[in-house]
Amino acid sequence: MPPFDSDSSDEGEDYTETNTLLGYASQSASGDAISHLGGFPAWIDEKTAPSGALAKCKVCNGLLTLLLELNGDLPEHFPGHERRLYIWSCRRKTCRRKEGSVRGIRGVKVAKGCTDVAENKLEKKEVEQEKEPQARLGESLFGVKSPGNTGVAASSPFANPFSVGSNGASPVNPFASGGATANPFASAQPPSKPAPEEGKDVVLTTLPETFASKVRVSSPPPSAQPARPHEPWPADSDFPPAYPHHYLDAEYETLDAPSNPQIPVNARMDVDIEGSNNGGGKEDKEIFESSLDKTFQKFADRVGQNPEQVLRYEFQGKPLLYGDTDAVGKLLAAYSEHGSSSNAKVTTVRSKGGLGMPRCQNCGAERVFEVQLTPHAITELEAEEMSIDGMEWGTIIFGTCSKDCKPSDVPEGEVGYVEDWIGVQWEEVAKNH
Repeated sequence: MPPFDSDSSDEGEDYTETNTLLGYASQSASGDAISHLGGFPAWIDEKTAPSGALAKCKVCNGLLTLLLELNGDLPEHFPGHERRLYIWSCRRKTCRRKEGSVRGIRGVKVAKGCTDVAENKLEKKEVEQEKEPQARLGESLFGVKSPGNTGVAASSPFANPFSVGSNGASPVNPFASGGATANPFASAQPPSKPAPEEGKDVVLTTLPETFASKVRVSSPPPSAQPARPHEPWPADSDFPPAYPHHYLDAEYETLDAPSNPQIPVNARMDVDIEGSNNGGGKEDKEIFESSLDKTFQKFADRVGQNPEQVLRYEFQGKPLLYGDTDAVGKLLAAYSEHGSSSNAKVTTVRSKGGLGMPRCQNCGAERVFEVQLTPHAITELEAEEMSIDGMEWGTIIFGTCSKDCKPSDVPEGEVGYVEDWIGVQWEEVAKNH
């Protein structure tokens, strides 16, 4: 097993703790009333559902089934944003292993006056990340703390993205109207201008208040986008049978301390290779090692240390790949937990040189890794299924817009839904010899 960096200040412990937050299915209600596996979705605003077109499989056009709903609020990254993440899948066997049979939707509601502030904070955050390690997300989830972080208050701004907090309250929006936390820029007025002299032309122009807005004054206005077609969201009874509803608990990932076991000198490896005249030689060892899927083995070893995890969460983190030979594996290998650049300080899955997740189709920004489902989620979701012919994926990776953009035709203060990137790594099909 490869070594992992520890964020714990404890010494002499026989485990390592990472920045990845693990989710576990639970039958009992937790402090998070939003996030869950299976069941039916709940919207940020129950009066505003997504377009029904987002509920359909791109292969068969049938209705999908909810796998995951996650509270994605990140007040430190996106102040004033309410976020929800949804992963859907088609239950038809004929649609499996086909692109579009699994879809990811991000719901977002941006409080009025927060857009420019969030953009400025994001730019500042990117600069700070180059100078110092990224702060840990999720410190306040049900008291989830690093053993060495005993001084972190439960009200830390790095609230767990799939929790409303241990006291059940939503993170405080610093830009909400009214009170001491009201947006200080909400009531700002442009400076008054002197009256124009008589006989001169009058040009009525109100200059924007921010630098970013001033730049846009000299830029050509964006072309008007046609209104997106909106279909009514289907009734729950129209959907296929829902998977059972599971609440989610969470805690930081802990791993056994890395060790480097040595192969005994007198150990002998027997390799039975058809057509081979020699056994136990250097060639046998090379063939044996090349036959192993190292990426999958690392995935299995890592997940196996916390086998009941159903999801892995780390905004701007690194995905844990199920393999590196399929399309998704080749796309993300350079930026994955075990990719060729795993020792580099990569905080985002970048879209350069044809590698990494495709850019956001809504705004053109880079996408970043946020959450992935693990195989144990299938066990929990299909616990009541009588058939053995169930889901066949190894992991589902969800990449979201790094700017948490909203649809261009949705005003601030209203809810919008955007489809983000989904990468599915399927179980390998046994080859017939």
